[in-house]
Amino acid sequence: MALLRRAPHLPDEVRDRLDLAGDRPLAVGRLADGWAVATRTGLRVAVGEHVLARPWCDVNAARLDAEAVTLTVTWVDGATETVLHLADDAPALPRAVHDRVQSSVVHGEQVTVPDGQSARVVLRRAADGSLFTQVIGTGGVDLADPAVGAAVDAAEARVREAAGL
Repeated sequence: MALLRRAPHLPDEVRDRLDLAGDRPLAVGRLADGWAVATRTGLRVAVGEHVLARPWCDVNAARLDAEAVTLTVTWVDGATETVLHLADDAPALPRAVHDRVQSSVVHGEQVTVPDGQSARVVLRRAADGSLFTQVIGTGGVDLADPAVGAAVDAAEARVREAAGL
């Protein structure tokens, strides 16, 4: 039988730095070099003097490396990935990150554009409940190319239609 683990206590100083007022923490993770908190609206990380606060709809993907005990978060805007070095293998934070990112995705479609590359068109839910579309592709996808733009626009129309928009 597995032992129940108590969630780590987030120090008040860190809570204040992360500006959690009005945003409920769902999971707290102690990092090797700081703290991470999954809230209802986004991911908050405090490492040294650096504070990161991004909404779930900014997350492209997150992957857990159980062996290295790291959670790597990639961003839809192509910003440098965030690698969280977890202080232990407690599953609460990675599970909460996974659940919140998945709950922000309403519908999506992979589209192959005329130059053979691919992009994803995703309908996402923002923290305020509003819906919007994102086009996520590699840096080589040229949306200025009329044929690429037409393929992405058609995929976006299908995604929005599938959601009744």
